[in-house]
Amino acid sequence: MSDGTVSIGNESLRCVLVDNRSVGAHGQGYNGILSLEGPPGAASPFVPRYAGLNLEHYFDTRAKPDSDTWFEPRRSAMSVQALGDTVAELHQPQTAVFGVESRTRVAVASATSLDISFRMRRLVGPAEPGFLGVFWASYMHQPEDKSIYFLRAGSTLSAPRWVQLCTQVHGHASSVAHADDTDEPAWAEPEAMLYANPSPVRYAVPFFYGRWQDRVLIYMFKPGPTVRFAHSPSGGGSTEDGQDTCPAWDFQLLIGRCATGVEYGLDLRLVYKPWRGRTDVLAEVASFMG
Repeated sequence: MSDGTVSIGNESLRCVLVDNRSVGAHGQGYNGILSLEGPPGAASPFVPRYAGLNLEHYFDTRAKPDSDTWFEPRRSAMSVQALGDTVAELHQPQTAVFGVESRTRVAVASATSLDISFRMRRLVGPAEPGFLGVFWASYMHQPEDKSIYFLRAGSTLSAPRWVQLCTQVHGHASSVAHADDTDEPAWAEPEAMLYANPSPVRYAVPFFYGRWQDRVLIYMFKPGPTVRFAHSPSGGGSTEDGQDTCPAWDFQLLIGRCATGVEYGLDLRLVYKPWRGRTDVLAEVASFMG
């Protein structure tokens, strides 16, 4: 398509990817998954004006810069291209401030799953390698349950202990680190940022899930890179009746020493399927982890 969107999929799962241009009701700047639909009758879980897996921020430990810089992935030119019936790629050339070039490849891997590969290089940057964060947001369309769920530190797939996270207000105890994550960035203004407000709970296995209508979305990450989850009860804006807010189910990649010219990446799978209970969630995670 020439309007900044590409549709990929199979007979069971369709995904429309969007670059950061405005398309119909879809707002300027938001990118990633415009819609994700299962079999007929299974609508998209993402707020139509926004997106899922939206590349939102590059950040470091400085105080939040101006809006154009902080939302640089929304502002810098981006394109989307189909690479086949079931594969497409979002490409963003070098951004002006953080100097990052990125490619996000999305493949419809099965009747219920997408495999996503994110690769980036910082082409300009500080003279010495420094900290860099990458932040994604999924804006969820009016779920009855705003929570995300994951396994508490100390538990395993075979002996799970679950945590329910639904933050009370935006930016409070919102960022969840792995049990072994010891990095403590010296945030300049932690009260303003989801990624800089640590939760007292830690996760054991790199995945979380959330419920939408009679379906489940499972976000699973390949072990290795430093991934943190994040949650907002209101990041997706107001509900259509104005009585409530839509949550954001987010995650971050933290690169402790981001060297110029070196490729970094993140691999994840997003499962969208009917809810069949937590045993089914754990089976999906075990299959992905290998």
